[in-house]
Amino acid sequence: MLFWTKDEYLKFSDAIMDKPLSFYAFEVLYWCGCRLGELLALTPADFDLNKGELNIDKSYQRLKGEDVITDPKTKKSIRVVSMPKFLVEEMKEYIELRDDIGPHDRLFGTTKSYLAHEMDRGCVSSKVKRIRIHDLRHSHVSLLIEMGFSALAIAERVGHEAIDITYRYAH
Repeated sequence: MLFWTKDEYLKFSDAIMDKPLSFYAFEVLYWCGCRLGELLALTPADFDLNKGELNIDKSYQRLKGEDVITDPKTKKSIRVVSMPKFLVEEMKEYIELRDDIGPHDRLFGTTKSYLAHEMDRGCVSSKVKRIRIHDLRHSHVSLLIEMGFSALAIAERVGHEAIDITYRYAH
């Protein structure tokens, strides 16, 4: 199971900062620990920037060539995630940049393959080891463990159905 330390993530994020969609997408993935499908389903309305919270209650899939918004993976996947202050400010900035979309349109209207390409580009540029996009969840869990969060708090934050799953992430 691979993951990035905070320093590795920061090197990577510096390398992809030139493309706002990529930069902000990876910021949310790393600092909030959401699944890729959850990220791709997010809309501006899912961000309560006054409270510093992100509402996760849906997932994106591409089925038979169609964009489909579905229920999340499990019941516990429906959750509200608090965001660090700097991420709240970054998301305010990004949502303002995206004046081409409405409050209920997908904020990250891209594909898994685009983000995989951006992961490759950022890893080559930053010389950080290549991990899978899903491994950003592992990285987030590792960060929370390092910060002293309990396994129960981590499970609730990342939407694990059972705490055993969280222990598997605890490298």
